[in-house]
Amino acid sequence: MRRERVEIPAAGGEAPLAVDADVAETFAERARGLIGRPAPALGRGLLIPRCNAIHTLFMRYPIDAVFLDRAGRVVRRVRGIRPWRFFVWGGWRACQVLEISPGPI
Repeated sequence: MRRERVEIPAAGGEAPLAVDADVAETFAERARGLIGRPAPALGRGLLIPRCNAIHTLFMRYPIDAVFLDRAGRVVRRVRGIRPWRFFVWGGWRACQVLEISPGPI
Protein backbone atom coordinates (compact mmCIF):
# COMPACT_ATOMS: atom_id res chain seq x y z
CA MET A 1 0.00 0.00 0.00
CA ARG A 2 1.23 3.44 -0.77
CA ARG A 3 0.94 6.27 1.74
CA GLU A 4 -0.62 9.67 1.09
CA ARG A 5 -0.95 12.80 3.23
CA VAL A 6 -4.58 13.97 3.51
CA GLU A 7 -5.58 17.33 4.99
CA ILE A 8 -9.08 17.65 6.41
CA PRO A 9 -10.49 21.11 7.18
CA ALA A 10 -11.54 21.31 10.82
CA ALA A 11 -15.26 21.56 11.51
CA GLY A 12 -15.02 24.46 13.94
CA GLY A 13 -12.62 26.70 12.04
CA GLU A 14 -9.59 25.26 13.81
CA ALA A 15 -6.37 24.19 12.10
CA PRO A 16 -6.83 21.43 9.51
CA LEU A 17 -6.16 17.86 10.55
CA ALA A 18 -3.28 16.25 8.63
CA VAL A 19 -3.41 12.46 8.32
CA ASP A 20 -0.80 10.11 6.89
CA ALA A 21 -3.05 7.53 5.27
CA ASP A 22 -2.37 4.15 3.74
CA VAL A 23 -4.30 3.99 0.46
CA ALA A 24 -6.32 0.81 -0.15
CA GLU A 25 -5.96 0.43 -3.92
CA THR A 26 -6.59 -3.23 -4.68
CA PHE A 27 -9.89 -5.07 -4.23
CA ALA A 28 -8.43 -7.13 -1.37
CA GLU A 29 -7.08 -4.06 0.45
CA ARG A 30 -10.41 -2.25 0.04
CA ALA A 31 -12.44 -5.27 1.20
CA ARG A 32 -10.28 -5.81 4.27
CA GLY A 33 -10.00 -2.17 5.29
CA LEU A 34 -9.00 -1.99 8.96
CA ILE A 35 -10.35 -5.45 9.83
CA GLY A 36 -7.74 -7.43 11.74
CA ARG A 37 -5.41 -4.46 12.13
CA PRO A 38 -4.64 -2.50 15.28
CA ALA A 39 -6.41 0.84 15.67
CA PRO A 40 -4.64 3.57 13.69
CA ALA A 41 -2.45 5.88 15.78
CA LEU A 42 -3.38 9.56 15.93
CA GLY A 43 -2.42 11.20 12.67
CA ARG A 44 -2.66 7.89 10.74
CA GLY A 45 -5.53 6.31 8.86
CA LEU A 46 -6.78 4.39 5.85
CA LEU A 47 -7.99 6.10 2.67
CA ILE A 48 -10.39 4.02 0.56
CA PRO A 49 -10.88 5.50 -2.93
CA ARG A 50 -14.00 4.79 -5.03
CA CYS A 51 -16.07 4.27 -1.88
CA ASN A 52 -19.16 6.00 -0.50
CA ALA A 53 -20.20 3.52 2.20
CA ILE A 54 -18.43 1.45 4.85
CA HIS A 55 -19.15 -1.14 7.55
CA THR A 56 -17.40 -2.04 10.78
CA LEU A 57 -18.24 -5.74 10.86
CA PHE A 58 -15.52 -7.84 12.53
CA MET A 59 -13.77 -4.74 13.92
CA ARG A 60 -12.72 -4.52 17.56
CA TYR A 61 -12.62 -0.74 18.05
CA PRO A 62 -14.62 2.37 17.06
CA ILE A 63 -13.51 4.65 14.22
CA ASP A 64 -14.29 8.05 12.77
CA ALA A 65 -14.99 8.32 9.04
CA VAL A 66 -14.56 11.35 6.81
CA PHE A 67 -16.27 11.03 3.42
CA LEU A 68 -14.70 13.13 0.65
CA ASP A 69 -15.74 14.13 -2.87
CA ARG A 70 -13.52 13.84 -5.97
CA ALA A 71 -11.74 17.10 -5.14
CA GLY A 72 -11.00 16.00 -1.56
CA ARG A 73 -13.64 18.25 0.03
CA VAL A 74 -15.44 16.95 3.10
CA VAL A 75 -18.95 15.69 2.30
CA ARG A 76 -19.76 14.07 5.64
CA ARG A 77 -18.08 13.40 8.98
CA VAL A 78 -19.22 10.47 11.11
CA ARG A 79 -17.81 10.25 14.61
CA GLY A 80 -17.51 7.23 16.89
CA ILE A 81 -18.74 4.46 14.59
CA ARG A 82 -18.92 1.44 16.85
CA PRO A 83 -17.83 -2.05 15.84
CA TRP A 84 -20.38 -4.28 14.08
CA ARG A 85 -22.27 -1.45 12.33
CA PHE A 86 -23.62 -2.89 9.09
CA PHE A 87 -23.78 0.24 6.93
CA VAL A 88 -22.56 3.84 7.12
CA TRP A 89 -23.26 5.92 4.02
CA GLY A 90 -21.41 9.08 3.03
CA GLY A 91 -23.97 10.36 0.53
CA TRP A 92 -24.22 10.52 -3.25
CA ARG A 93 -21.29 12.94 -3.65
CA ALA A 94 -18.86 10.88 -1.57
CA CYS A 95 -16.15 9.25 -3.70
CA GLN A 96 -13.65 8.22 -1.04
CA VAL A 97 -13.52 7.72 2.70
CA LEU A 98 -10.81 8.24 5.29
CA GLU A 99 -11.02 5.94 8.33
CA ILE A 100 -9.21 7.21 11.42
CA SER A 101 -9.17 6.69 15.20
CA PRO A 102 -11.82 8.65 17.08
CA GLY A 103 -10.71 12.18 17.79
CA PRO A 104 -11.00 15.72 16.50
CA ILE A 105 -12.43 15.71 12.97
